[in-house]
Amino acid sequence: MGTRKNQRDLTAAEKRDFVNAILELKRNGHYDRFVQTHNHFITSDTDDSVRVGHRSPSFLPWHRRFLLEFEQALQAVNPAVTLPYWDWTVDRSATSSVWAPDFMGGDGRAGDGQVTTGPFAYGSGNWTLTVRADSRPYLRRQLGGSGDVLPTAADVRSVLAIATYDAAPWNSRAATGFRNSVEGWRGPNLHNRVHVWVGGNMQTGMSPNDPVFWLHHCYIDKLWSDWQRAHPGSGYLPVGGTPDVVDLHDAMAPWNNVTPADVLSHTAWYSYA
Repeated sequence: MGTRKNQRDLTAAEKRDFVNAILELKRNGHYDRFVQTHNHFITSDTDDSVRVGHRSPSFLPWHRRFLLEFEQALQAVNPAVTLPYWDWTVDRSATSSVWAPDFMGGDGRAGDGQVTTGPFAYGSGNWTLTVRADSRPYLRRQLGGSGDVLPTAADVRSVLAIATYDAAPWNSRAATGFRNSVEGWRGPNLHNRVHVWVGGNMQTGMSPNDPVFWLHHCYIDKLWSDWQRAHPGSGYLPVGGTPDVVDLHDAMAPWNNVTPADVLSHTAWYSYA
């Protein structure tokens, strides 16, 4: 079992191994399959159809399984690699360690938003976007360009205090529940706001084109883990018999043999530092 660490606590060797494993997945074509999967399940999910990856109770278990599959792909390259998380309540500026030139690289340049520093810059020759909506083959960011700010520790505490996992109508209109608040459709807006703050490719369904996607969602997964420990009597909802929603024991596409119940505990695979 591996330990997922805060990215700011990674050693230089751990950062290098993580980046190199990502680059190898990109080189062998495996990385782009993750981008395709995410894009399919964010663009096919609407409030008027069966919802799986977003705007639904399965947002958290779906991404837990998605991240685990990606982490296992990295470990097939280097068994020592685990996903790090980006705590954006602490590292909340464009000069934070996550954007270092030996890690995620920096902001996009003025004009076209192209990232020109770090291992995922188009100019490095190692990071050409092939799953994309237009002709731009380069990674784009506009850190803080939306005018918004990243969520704060107080925002996180307020969401973690919500005692119920989710509520009808089980979508982005749910007025209560931890899931809809952490996803960002109500309350202080955690997950969604970070995607918008990073900007560029992170604002699209193909957001895994920016490797910071994994660090962001790893922190969202950690928050779910924190919430589970804080509310041990509050399980996944809905449990069963709910139309057009993934219930506790319903299979989640694209795996079809994985249910939310299967991933409620992550301790068989990883822990959080």
